[in-house]
Amino acid sequence: MSLNSPELVSHAFLAALSTQIFRYYEDRIPQDASVLVVSNHRSFMDALVLMAALSSPIRFACHHYMGQVPIMREIVTGQLGCFPLEKTQNRQQSFFVQSQMLLQSRQMVGVFPEGTEPMVKFTVPNVVGEFQRGFAHLAFRADVQDLAILPIAIASLEEVNTSGLPLKVLSLFDPSEPLFQQPGLHPLVIYRRVAVLIGRPYWITPQHQKRYHGKQARTVVAELTEHCHTEISNLLHQGCDC
Repeated sequence: MSLNSPELVSHAFLAALSTQIFRYYEDRIPQDASVLVVSNHRSFMDALVLMAALSSPIRFACHHYMGQVPIMREIVTGQLGCFPLEKTQNRQQSFFVQSQMLLQSRQMVGVFPEGTEPMVKFTVPNVVGEFQRGFAHLAFRADVQDLAILPIAIASLEEVNTSGLPLKVLSLFDPSEPLFQQPGLHPLVIYRRVAVLIGRPYWITPQHQKRYHGKQARTVVAELTEHCHTEISNLLHQGCDC
């Protein structure tokens, strides 16, 4: 393992924060396949936790501003291998192009379908917000064989809530993001004890792709989105009751 590998960096950060991880259902992780990891998102630690729990680098799509802020940029993109999305007008196309290339090379790609909002507002540990559907469109559009969508719940068992930079400071790096225009500080959730519960993979078949490119596109996208949201919600409640 390289000294600069994402797994080693993740373990080092979590050790520095004295974070304990408990992993469940690891036998559900697909082998010899392209994997799109879908997870709930409350903390800046989520990508670190998932990489450490899966013992694998995961190429996460992250917000545009993370590729602009000094120091954060070096950690998020350089050390952890995340890929920042472009500004609002090009964001979706950037996500599709970069993610497909990574999946085609059998790299594990990660997405947080709740988007930016849970990161700028304090949220409770056992609730999953509404999912954006971009990851489902990617799953059906990607020219990738043996693609599995893997829903994972990150359940906080013990945490510390604090605050970081004023949100308006982040607007200097991405003025197109309306959430950065509001007053207040960027919340920071620091996990002390966290459970990672791995859900049932959803395999993309030629039948799914045929439906997507036909008249049932909206239906098949909704089915995949609902599967992941329901799976993560159920696992999250299970984990928070541990």
